[in-house]
Amino acid sequence: MLFVAEPTLGEEEKRALSEVIDQGWITMGERVSRFEREFAEKHEMQDAVAVSSCTAGLHLVMLALGIQPGDEVLVPAMTFAASVNCVLYVGARPVFVDIESLDMPLMSIDDATAKCTEKTKAIILVHYAGYLADRSRWRTFAAERGIVLIEDAAHAAGMVGAGTIGTAGVFSFYGNKNLTTAEGGMVVSEDYHLLERIRQLRAHGLTASTFQRHLNQGITYDVTMLGYNYRMDELRAALGLVQLKNLDTWNKKRRDLSLLYHKILPRDCPEIRIPFYGHPGGSAHHIMPVVLPSDSNRQQVMSKLYGMGIQTTVHYPPAHKLSLYRDLLGPTRLPWTEKFASHELTLPLHPRMTEAQVEQVSEALAEALAQISQQELADG
Repeated sequence: MLFVAEPTLGEEEKRALSEVIDQGWITMGERVSRFEREFAEKHEMQDAVAVSSCTAGLHLVMLALGIQPGDEVLVPAMTFAASVNCVLYVGARPVFVDIESLDMPLMSIDDATAKCTEKTKAIILVHYAGYLADRSRWRTFAAERGIVLIEDAAHAAGMVGAGTIGTAGVFSFYGNKNLTTAEGGMVVSEDYHLLERIRQLRAHGLTASTFQRHLNQGITYDVTMLGYNYRMDELRAALGLVQLKNLDTWNKKRRDLSLLYHKILPRDCPEIRIPFYGHPGGSAHHIMPVVLPSDSNRQQVMSKLYGMGIQTTVHYPPAHKLSLYRDLLGPTRLPWTEKFASHELTLPLHPRMTEAQVEQVSEALAEALAQISQQELADG
C-alpha cells in the first residue's frame, strides 16, 4: 500500500534514542534546549519553546496573549480541530472564515474583514498544505484593526518565513508531519517576554525546572501562574534533532514530487483542479490536495484507488460542519469552504516516494475516474 504520509525514520534516530536512555535523563533537559535553539535558527528566529504538541502550543499562545471569555478569534473552517479548540480552551469564541477559492484554499481576507467586530482580538492563520499566507496583506489587516496575528504553522516546518508573519507561530511534529517526534510541537516568536511566559506556562507555572534543580541551579521553586504539563521530553527532542538535519533535503524532495504532480496530473486527469497550481514555490509541500470534478463521487474514487494499492484521505471535513462547533456556535454558511471540502482529495506525498509512484498515482486516479464515469453511463 502506498500511504498518504509515511515518516522517515532510520538508524540515526535509533541511535539518538539509545543515547538518551543510556545517559539516564529522559525528561525535559539539555536536548530539548538544543532542539529549541536549532529549530529557531532553521527558521531565522532568535528563540523557540518546545511543547508536547502543536495543540498545546496554540493553547499556551492564547493564554500568554490574554485571550479570554468575551473575545472573538477569526479562524478558518478549512483546518484541523486543534485550530478551533485552542480558542475554546480559553473561553473565547471562534468565528469561522471562508477560504478564498477552490484554487487558493487559504483564509479569505475579504470574509475576515466582513466578520471583524469590536470583540475580535486575534486571528489564526493556517498555512494549509504548507503554503504561507500573504505576509504583507495580513500584517496590514491586523495592524489596522489592532488585533493579534497567530500562525498555525503545523504544515510548514522548514519553511523560512513561517512563524514570522504574526506575533507567534506554532509548528507540529505529529507522525505525519514533515519533521516528526511522534508527538510534539514548537512555538516561535520575536517577543522574548511572550516566549518566557509560554516557557513557564508549559511546566505548571514553576519558576525553576526539574533539570535546573538537578544541576543545582535552583534550590527550590515558586509557582507564580496557573500552568500546564505541556513539556517535551528528551526522547522526542533527540528525534527532532536528527530529523531537523534532514528537513531541507526532505522538503526539497516533497517540492520535486509536487512539481511532478503539477506536471502530469493535468495530462492524465484534465478534469481535476490542483490548488496552488502554478505556484509550487513558497511552500513546505506538506500535503498534495486536488479537487475532484463536482459530479464525481469522492468515496467511490477513494475506494477504487484503495483497491489499486493507493491510500488517499481528506483535508479536512469543514470545521463549521462538525457537531461540536455547530452545536456551540450555531450554523455558518461558508460557500467556498463547503465546495472545496466536499470534493478535496489528498494524494500520497512524502520523501520516501519515487517519481514512478507519482506517475502511478496519477494514472490510477485517471483510471478510477474513467471507471466510475463508465459505470454511471451504464447505469444511467
